Amino acid sequence: MEGTLPRLFTLERDHDVTGVSGTGTVADGAVWPDGSVSIRWRGDRPSIVFWERLEDAVAVHGHGGATRFVWADETEA
Repeated sequence: MEGTLPRLFTLERDHDVTGVSGTGTVADGAVWPDGSVSIRWRGDRPSIVFWERLEDAVAVHGHGGATRFVWADETEA
């Protein structure tokens, strides 16, 4: 793990299922070298949440595909 950098992403919400976060880029996040995840929510009441693994964050915040995890190191063709 030494020398490994975090992998950065944004949460892009196409449909706001809960009516709280809105649509568009709603959060910024990182997957850390140990596999844990942090997400920093944007907006009027920003907050940070931590997860042990990415799958848990996707299960809670993905809303069945309404929110996409978009990786900063992947470019769209």
